[in-house]
Amino acid sequence: MRYLAFAFLLAPAMAFADTPATFGLAGLLSGSNKEDLPPIMLSSGMPLADAPLSLKSGTYYEIEIEADGSQELALVGAEFFRAIWIDEIVIEGLEIRPLGLDSVEFDQAGVMEIGFVAIKPGRYALRVPGSTGDTQRLEIVIE
Repeated sequence: MRYLAFAFLLAPAMAFADTPATFGLAGLLSGSNKEDLPPIMLSSGMPLADAPLSLKSGTYYEIEIEADGSQELALVGAEFFRAIWIDEIVIEGLEIRPLGLDSVEFDQAGVMEIGFVAIKPGRYALRVPGSTGDTQRLEIVIE
């Protein structure tokens, strides 16, 4: 009788034993689901990036934003920041886990790394506020 009860307990686990896992044990945050993006450079009068970014919904990304200190510069993009889930922002070894973000600003030279999951498909942009040039705008598409 004991063995029969044990078999009923194992049956659900055995049913899923042959099902291949699509993600690692950490799910969305697993290493197999992570991509590093090219850095964004904040420098007075210089382009933010070499090309637009194309992201896939459900993928974990890390991107570095680097400022050279040539000018106090910011990036705004509330619509983009609402279309992603931010896991963490790392600045000089300090990890920040925000609930939301509208913009980031560099008063001096430095590097910030943002880890996030792309969620909502659409076309978005990050831009330097007050600028009108195309090089001061980074187009981002989430598919």
